[in-house]
Amino acid sequence: MAAGAMRTRSLRRGFPALGVLLLHGVCSVAPMDIRASPAVRAFLGEDVVLSCTFRSSAPLTEKLTVDWTYRPREGGGLETIFHYQSVAYPTEIGTFKGRISWVGDVAKGDASIAIQNPVLSDNGTFSCAVKNPPDVHHNIPWTVLTVTERGLSFQLTSAMLLSILVFVPSVIVVILLLVRMGRKFGLLKNRKKSGYKKSSIEVSDEPEHSERDGCMRRLGIWCLQCVDSDDEDPY
Repeated sequence: MAAGAMRTRSLRRGFPALGVLLLHGVCSVAPMDIRASPAVRAFLGEDVVLSCTFRSSAPLTEKLTVDWTYRPREGGGLETIFHYQSVAYPTEIGTFKGRISWVGDVAKGDASIAIQNPVLSDNGTFSCAVKNPPDVHHNIPWTVLTVTERGLSFQLTSAMLLSILVFVPSVIVVILLLVRMGRKFGLLKNRKKSGYKKSSIEVSDEPEHSERDGCMRRLGIWCLQCVDSDDEDPY
């Protein structure tokens, strides 16, 4: 009985120490934090960067790995397009063959890649996964890539369209009013100028009209005198 009691006591004493070791082992492995842009817009034929950053609580080693996967917008299974472990391993099959390049730096917590010459069929969802043992548990951020033509990148929303429909006619009306006011101002100015000239002509013509009237009066008087003189001759 005494030996059994001593064994029980030793086991009880060992349990707390074992629990502390297990708890220390769990707490030492913190989840890795990974972040990526939720949405990226690219233009047809122009290289685009898919950014991905991470933060690990464990020292970086050669066991660190980076994996990028892709799922088309139309749906389908995941496709691994890039793998990194000390060196980059871009995919050698599929639509991204020869178009994926490594632009990250794991020493700075950067796991970004670049897509060269993107096409419309590249539209879809990309995910970035980073593992740095013992940090292997982490969130999986997703990036939605939208590739468009640069000429079609500007899309008119209903608000923008309404603004244009209201703004353009208003500008046209204002321009027409300004042109009309300018014409009226020009006509008034010309009338004033012509009015001044007319008045000066009229003033200069007044002596000529008076002289003509005097000559006509004199001629009339002379004619009357001639008639009277002819009537008096017989007598």
